[in-house]
Amino acid sequence: MNKMDEIIVVVPRNELFKNEKLAFQGTLLNDGESVSQGMEIINNMENHYGTMRRGDAEVDVDFKQPIPYAVIRRGDKIFVYKRLAGGGETRLHDKLSIGVGGHMNDMPEEEKALIEDFSFYTLLTDNLERELSEELEIGPGARETEIIGLINDDSQEVSKVHIGVLVVIDIEEDVTVEVNEPEQLEGFWLSITDLMKPEVHSKLESWSQIAAEVL
Repeated sequence: MNKMDEIIVVVPRNELFKNEKLAFQGTLLNDGESVSQGMEIINNMENHYGTMRRGDAEVDVDFKQPIPYAVIRRGDKIFVYKRLAGGGETRLHDKLSIGVGGHMNDMPEEEKALIEDFSFYTLLTDNLERELSEELEIGPGARETEIIGLINDDSQEVSKVHIGVLVVIDIEEDVTVEVNEPEQLEGFWLSITDLMKPEVHSKLESWSQIAAEVL
């Protein structure tokens, strides 16, 4: 199947942002004064999400595509991956990213019925785990997963139709992380200090730049 024919989760922008009253640019963190705003946006995702053909959603600014965007942290280091020439979209070659994630797919109603207390968080977690297993090989060991906020960037055409759910996954010092497709991606660890150096920060994808500034 062509990837643009995939059926993905979308939310009407007017419902998500309450006719722009909840709209924001950059990050909205789950602390301080922004907690209630972020919770309301996530509740709107849960109450108003539907599905759409991806090719249609990518060009329809009346809808936002929720994307789980997970940063893997080990101590004071962040897992970074570089997109190589053997990878997919040419525009992303040599770009750096600290986020793993992708478009969400809905579950069949019969599957939802089998899950006790099914919620949008259940759906998000299921999709995130699928993306992690496709992109990375994370070794055994304890991990803590926390949603720390949302990412929205309406300044660029590509990101205008997406909204990121920013997740941090903390793993123990001895847990290994490897990319599954080394011909497409190169993975390594950097400290936040190194990520913020201009020569590194400038190579980060836009969402990764936004996320790095709040970690």
